[in-house]
Amino acid sequence: MKTKPTLTFCLIMDLLGSATYLLPGLGEWFDILWAPVSALIFFKSFGGKVGRIGSIINFTEEILPFTDIIPTFTIAYFYNHYFKKE
Repeated sequence: MKTKPTLTFCLIMDLLGSATYLLPGLGEWFDILWAPVSALIFFKSFGGKVGRIGSIINFTEEILPFTDIIPTFTIAYFYNHYFKKE
């Protein structure tokens, strides 16, 4: 069975995605590079249906301007631990 990502990992990944706000003017351009990397990490971390759907949502959230604040990794963590029926 695949191990699920920890809450700490998810929070760090969301902070990294939001860190582009620290680069005024350059941050949104950096998101063009970060979005596919983040989506791949998301897919590899969660796997299955959550990983497939979540990576598309994560990619979209990272690539669109001013949406980096949405904590997609953390939302997926809570979904996996509290709402997903196994």
